[in-house]
Amino acid sequence: MKFVSYNIQFGMGLDEKFDPVRIADSIRDADVIALQEVTRGFHRNGHADLAETFGNLFPDYFCTFGAACDVLIDHQIIEGRRSERRFQFGNMVLSRYPILATRNLLLPRSRTYDKLNLQRGAVEAVIDAPGGPLRVYSLHLDHVSPGERIAQIRFIKERVANFGREGGALTGAGQFGLPDLPLPSGYLIMGDFNMEPESPEYIEMVGLDDAFYGRVPRADLPLDALAHRRAHSPEGYSWMSPDRTVRKHLDYCFLSGDLAPRLKSANVDISAPGSDHFPVWVELD
Repeated sequence: MKFVSYNIQFGMGLDEKFDPVRIADSIRDADVIALQEVTRGFHRNGHADLAETFGNLFPDYFCTFGAACDVLIDHQIIEGRRSERRFQFGNMVLSRYPILATRNLLLPRSRTYDKLNLQRGAVEAVIDAPGGPLRVYSLHLDHVSPGERIAQIRFIKERVANFGREGGALTGAGQFGLPDLPLPSGYLIMGDFNMEPESPEYIEMVGLDDAFYGRVPRADLPLDALAHRRAHSPEGYSWMSPDRTVRKHLDYCFLSGDLAPRLKSANVDISAPGSDHFPVWVELD
């Protein structure tokens, strides 16, 4: 089962071309897709509705979109009815298998005065996978402040760890005539974390690296799939600056310790041309 995380930069590549089709073509082998910087009503891509676009590009997939940021751009009266145009910025999950339930989790943030700071979020999807239900999170952390990223990481780790206690999106479903939903322990947290390996935020996510044992699978800490497969390298990157001179590793797939035995491979596809980021791939048995 193949998973991929891709910050699509609202459909714009380093060549400044808006081309959702080439993005879709580069990730078609995936069974589960986590997208970030999915926009609606953004002037830089002609006000495209990327949630609808990618739903159409993967017509046989289940999909969910969560707009963490939603603001009014303009409005007018058309044929006697008000029409609004809104800018939405969020995350998306597409799955070959049924998405049984979803939540849009808003991450903590604080106001800035001279740097852009959008409301960030994480989309949680409970997927009816062939090997049993599991959770997938598509998220995008703040790009300016390490402290804010640490607060966001603590928040999402608490939601992930307490999923069973909180009950996900719905419990007591019988009152609505619905079947009870599974509460799977296994999860993957995928997205643009805007942090580099071994930074303070990274350590907040996965814990300290033991000098002898390294980072062993634990119930209270997620694992970096790339690091667990020894796929990180000093030359590795998942993001490139517009002038192609700066390269950083900012995108990850973290997974629960109980999924570690099923982890077959993890890699970054630096050949994908559709964004300033590159897709992170993970394969599970």
